[in-house]
Amino acid sequence: MKSTSLMLPLLAAGLLLNSLPVFAHHGDAGRYEDNVVVMQGTVVEMQLITPHSIIVVDVPDESGKMVRWQAEMGGRTAMIKDFGWTKDTLKPGDKITLTGRKVKSGAPYMNLTDRANVVLTDTGKEIFRTPNYGTNTPKRPALQQQAPQPN
Repeated sequence: MKSTSLMLPLLAAGLLLNSLPVFAHHGDAGRYEDNVVVMQGTVVEMQLITPHSIIVVDVPDESGKMVRWQAEMGGRTAMIKDFGWTKDTLKPGDKITLTGRKVKSGAPYMNLTDRANVVLTDTGKEIFRTPNYGTNTPKRPALQQQAPQPN
C-alpha cells in the first residue's frame, strides 16, 4: 500500500517536469513582418542547436556595406530529422539565398519557419523549405474546437 501511495506523487511530479519545456516556448505573433523577403549572402556560421538553429550570414546592404544577419530556423532535432542537416550542411564561405520574414524592429534578424527556404546560390540546390513556401498563407495555429453549448 505504501509503495502505491508513494508512486502516484512521483508520477505526477515526473509528468509536471516533462511539461515544463512546453510552457517555456514563445510565439512569434506580431514580431515579424508578414511579407517575405529574399536576400543573398555569405555564411559566417551555422549553429545547429535547440530550441532554434541559427544561420549567421553577411549580406550586403544597398551601399555594399556588409551587414551581419541571423536567420532563425527550427531546432536541431527537427533540422536533422526532417531535412537531413548535419553540422557540415552549411560551411563558412558558402553563398546562400534566403527567403523569410524580417523582424519588425529593423534589426538584422530573419525568421525561416514560415514560407521560407534556403538555396545554395552557386548550384541552385534547395536545402531547406517550409511546407507553405511559395504561398501567401502564413502558418497559423489551429483554432481550438469548442464543445457545443447546451440549449
